[in-house]
Amino acid sequence: MDFNSVIGTAIREVENSERDGKPTHIVRAEHAFATTPNDLWNALTDRERIQRWFAEVSGDLEEGGHFFVKGNASGEVLICRPPGLLALTWEFSGSVSWLTIKIEKTDDGARLTLEHEQPTNEQSEAHWKKYGPGATGVGWEMSLLGLGAHILNPNLSVLEAGEAWAEGLQGKATLKKWAVAWGEADISSGTQPQTAKEAAERTAAFYTGEG
Repeated sequence: MDFNSVIGTAIREVENSERDGKPTHIVRAEHAFATTPNDLWNALTDRERIQRWFAEVSGDLEEGGHFFVKGNASGEVLICRPPGLLALTWEFSGSVSWLTIKIEKTDDGARLTLEHEQPTNEQSEAHWKKYGPGATGVGWEMSLLGLGAHILNPNLSVLEAGEAWAEGLQGKATLKKWAVAWGEADISSGTQPQTAKEAAERTAAFYTGEG
């Protein structure tokens, strides 16, 4: 399976914001898919399809429901408006962040915009200072890569192939490239270049296992 053929993140942005009067960090990625908004929405919300490219998800995926990602996060569905808007809490390792996914129709398919808004409590801020936006950004880009491969191969699980790709030379080179790109987005948001560069290097080492 050629994962490089479905790499499609077009925009990486980092923004400082606030929620309920408290400062937050927003990591934003935009990705293009060669499918319809309805099919993309279905791939994101149908349990049978989700487990072919992301993970096993249980619970209620309707607005107001709670979901559980096996071996990962849990949360509440805040907004569910098919086929264009999905907003969730993302609860992991004792911290709550917020995930918003928007889907829009384009001339040649659909565009997905993912925003992960993170709090600035002690635990989250320590992680941010070490890795910057890259830990979140690269992680979601890997998931979007799997989603892109699934769109092209909807009846197959792409998880094992994705793991093999990430462990290979081409995959590691791509992960490093993504980490650098998120470092550049961090600099654009106002972070000192050396600070962003060092965080990006730690992110690359984490994802490639070469640190």
